[in-house]
Amino acid sequence: MKVILLDDFHSTINYTLKKWNFEIIDGRGFTAEDLKNHLDINGIFIRSSISLNATLLSQFKLLKFIARPGAGLENIDLNYCQQEDIKVFRSPEGNRDALAEHTMGMVLSLINKINSANTEVRNGVWSREENRGIELKGKVFAIIGYGFMGEALAKRLSGFDVEVVAYDKYKSNFSDQYVKEVNMDYIFNNADFLSLHTPLSLETKNLVNSKLINSFKKSFFLINTARGQSVVLEDLLKALENEKIKGACLDVLALESPSFEKFFYADDPIFKSLSQYKNIIFTPHIAGWTHESKEKMALVILNKISNMNK
Repeated sequence: MKVILLDDFHSTINYTLKKWNFEIIDGRGFTAEDLKNHLDINGIFIRSSISLNATLLSQFKLLKFIARPGAGLENIDLNYCQQEDIKVFRSPEGNRDALAEHTMGMVLSLINKINSANTEVRNGVWSREENRGIELKGKVFAIIGYGFMGEALAKRLSGFDVEVVAYDKYKSNFSDQYVKEVNMDYIFNNADFLSLHTPLSLETKNLVNSKLINSFKKSFFLINTARGQSVVLEDLLKALENEKIKGACLDVLALESPSFEKFFYADDPIFKSLSQYKNIIFTPHIAGWTHESKEKMALVILNKISNMNK
């Protein structure tokens, strides 16, 4: 097969494809127009650098598969791929552990004020009472979207004596020793923490808005390691101002580029206001972005490709 690699992947992918005698094209930095110069390819490896819409994909008559080392598939026209029998592979199994650990790190840092206290001490400020934290034990931790990521997080939370609950519109009967399946009313009435683990779609875009936030009976902490467009930043700011949201862990933001590599914050007044809050922790879309996960995602994808015609 002839394949093109549009992003930087673990070296295992190159090594294995060569072992399989695949012809490899280095397409790092390619635009959609550059991609059109290789209409004879059989496979595309991509993260998020290019939008593979139906108009573009329809020009590749020999395309057999698209491989996305990672989880999100919002930049790929899945309906067209299904219609044309183009296999689409992803590998959330490879970075679920990294994402769950990162989420736990952000949450523990936020509720124990580790990030802000560290900054204060470095500046000679020794404030103990002001940095008194809260414990996870006894709280209700709600997960929306119970796929690979949500399940991995629930397992990490199991040692903290919290009540872990989850809602997934497209999944049911998943209660086990780690999680209790509930409806959204239960979450609205009981949650102390809300963590998003949903793909980006028309249903999840702007999911966390003022209406949803105000549906919660208690003030709560918000965690988003899914997609930035799922949280309306202006509504988050209002909720922080009126203390409906106690704090937030944001690994993703609507201000990042579709490729996740750029951040358009400079002239955004909402972000500037959010950045003044000590009870928000930001990271640059790196939940799930460990050295180990890069290799694991590659191995999962390669295994799925090797089984493609079995």
